[in-house]
Amino acid sequence: MIENQNTHEAHAHSYGIYILVWLGLLALTVVTVTVAGLNFGALTVGTALLIASVKSFLVLKIFMHLNVEQKVFKVFVGVALLFIVISFALLFADYSFLRV
Repeated sequence: MIENQNTHEAHAHSYGIYILVWLGLLALTVVTVTVAGLNFGALTVGTALLIASVKSFLVLKIFMHLNVEQKVFKVFVGVALLFIVISFALLFADYSFLRV
């Protein structure tokens, strides 16, 4: 049990990293809102999804400490992300054939 506690303490980030990532997430949120207000045509949704992916990666790696988790947990997260990507692909496949 003590060994398990030491591994978590060794992989903890400093408060400065958390603050920098939080500020980065805020900046990316501002960029997302700005992109939503601009008209990039078909690239608007793709750009917003790309920014959301970067934000998700930061949250998973820094705040959820995914890089120090067990391999089984990483596999579960990977499977969940795979199903999200498949769902988005099916959604946008249908969305791309709509006539307005």
